[in-house]
Formats: sequence, structure tokens, C-alpha cells
Amino acid sequence: MTDFDPSTHPHRRFNPLLEEHVLVSPHRMKRPWLGQVEAPQTTTLPQYDEKCYLCPGNSRSSGVANDPYEHTYVFENDFAAVLPAPAPAAPVAPHRLLSTEPVHGGCDVLIFHPRHDLTLPQLPHSEVLRVVQEWINLYLTRGRQEGTKYVQIFENKGSIMGCSNPHPHCQTWTLSAIPTIPSKELASLRRYSGGEPSVDGAPSGPKGRPCLLCEYAHLELSQESERRIVAKNDHWLALVPWWATWPFELLVLPYRRHISSIADLTGDEKDSFARILTTVTVKYDNLFQCSFAYSMGIHQRPIPPPENSTVLPDNDEDNIAHLHLHFAPPLLRSASVRKFLVGFELMAEAQRDLTPEQAAARLRACSENHYLDSTRSTA
Repeated sequence: MTDFDPSTHPHRRFNPLLEEHVLVSPHRMKRPWLGQVEAPQTTTLPQYDEKCYLCPGNSRSSGVANDPYEHTYVFENDFAAVLPAPAPAAPVAPHRLLSTEPVHGGCDVLIFHPRHDLTLPQLPHSEVLRVVQEWINLYLTRGRQEGTKYVQIFENKGSIMGCSNPHPHCQTWTLSAIPTIPSKELASLRRYSGGEPSVDGAPSGPKGRPCLLCEYAHLELSQESERRIVAKNDHWLALVPWWATWPFELLVLPYRRHISSIADLTGDEKDSFARILTTVTVKYDNLFQCSFAYSMGIHQRPIPPPENSTVLPDNDEDNIAHLHLHFAPPLLRSASVRKFLVGFELMAEAQRDLTPEQAAARLRACSENHYLDSTRSTA
């Protein structure tokens, strides 16, 4: 009988954060592709677009004019998915299978930079650091509002990810309920924190309890080849997780200590955070030499700690949250062929062809200098 080879033979991997499996079918990378081909993401844009509703000084569809901003710029979304409190009471459910839960909150748009043509990997370090600080400000400001349970920060980059405007920006949605995916992750982290630490030398969570992501980061770093790691610096680690669904999916997380939210980052940790964001997004663009599309989301503690606090109260159950980012990019074989989550993925379970190890090796080999400007400095 042939020895099992994970780079050749189909197998399933377990995602401990969502408690789901992913089917890995590496041999399918050999199949020919006659399906849909995407237009490469635009990389040539003007520095200013008079028709863009996010450029400085331009009017948005609501009729409100943007400030003539020079760095980051934040405004409430003109088409918010959730509305401010108070939310009207839900009607009595006609059946337990037909329940309704009112939700309230708010939605913000954060523009990264006044330049219409500069995406996150093309911004200088100082400007990426401004973005990180605005994320912290939004997390704290929105988190103080009455009834807030969760602040979800995310970015959709590229038209194939549903981004309606190429001007570099992200969004924050604040809700009076913890959304499904973060809720499932928090439940897994809480269950894991009740067990025994299984990785010697790994940082621990609150009260010395084991943390799933602290241990996972330590485990990946302790592997002799570090073969799923794409990049690391003094405080942050970027890797293609063992359980990745998307072809070049990344998990980015702090690995030296247990950190529950972006509000708890020290100055050095914020600086390193900005640098690893640049590193991974530059590698993404360099992979297929295009403006690489993705959805990125920050998962962290549901309710922010007090402002400027670096120590959370011991009785706070949400201390089990471990700050991390998910990057979910759709491109698979080239700038024009993407991964589709259809058929088996919709009806059975997640599936991937390229193994996480193969994906990590390809990203790791990419330069940290952007292909459009090989002389650009990130200092």
C-alpha cells in the first residue's frame, strides 16, 4: 500500500475555531480549467477621480461632501446595514421556527488615504499606522455606545469581492448582538480554555488558562520547517492555517503574548502590526502581479476594555478572545481564475485543492517589495 502523502492524497482537516472540517484534494490542481475567467483587478487608477464619492472634497450619493482630508477619513455609512438604537420590539413569533431578533448599531467607512490609486500595500508605513490607530479609535468609540456587543472591522478589496468603489477603504459594523462566526470562535476558545495546556512554552490566556490561538501560534513556530508560516516579525505571525479554506487564506495574530483586542496593543505592537499588514498585502499583490482581491476581518474581544487599559478584569469571560485577522482571497491559479464556494462546498463541507503548505511556500517566496515599485521603502 502507498504511504500517505498529504500533498497528493485527499484528506480532511479540522478547523478548531469553527469546529468544522475542510476536504483537501491536492490532486485536483492538475485538472484543466475551462470555466469563468475574471478580468485582472485594475492597478492603474488616477490619483484623484472627480466621480469618486470617497475622494477628498467630493460629494457622496447622500449629497454630503467629504472633508478635504489629508490622511485617514471616517464617516457614517450612508447606506448602513444596521440603524441606531432604539430598535422597535419584534412581533411575537407565530412559531418557534419563525423568531425575530431586533438589532441596532451603526456602520462606518474608514478611508485609508486621499490618494484614489494607493491600496494598503502601497501606503508608506506611517499611513498604515494611522489606519491601525483609526481601527482602535472606532473599536473604542463604538464599543462605548449603549447596547454594543460587537464591533466588526473588515475590508473588501477588489470588485470580485463585492467592493463597489476602488478607492482604498474599509468598514466597521457595530451590532447589539455578537455575529455568528465570531460567536462560534469565542465558544471554541472558551471550551479550549477549560482544558490542559498541551504545548510547552506557549503563552497562556487569562489566569494561566490555555488559549487555542496562543498554543497554535507556538506550535507552528516550533515546527522545524515552519512550512505554513508566510511572514513574522517581533510581535506578529502570518500563516496559512492548517485548516484554511480559501487557496491563499491567511491568519495573522500576535504570538508573544495573549492579546484580546487591538485596544490592548502597546506602541511597539502597533508598529509591528502595521508592518506585517504591509508585508502580507505586498506579497499578495506580487503573487500574480495584480491588485490582489480579498476580504479581511478582525476578530477580537466583543466589548472593548476601558480606554488605555492593558489589563482586563479577571472576571471578564471575554478575556478568552485572542486578537486575530482573517484574510480570505478568492484567486486560485492566476489573476483571472478564482476559487468558487459552490456545489459540494455549499451542500456538504468546505473543500480546497492547493494544500496550505503549498500556498504558504508560494507566498513566502514572494518579494516584500511591491512589484509596481521595487525601490519603494516601507520605513
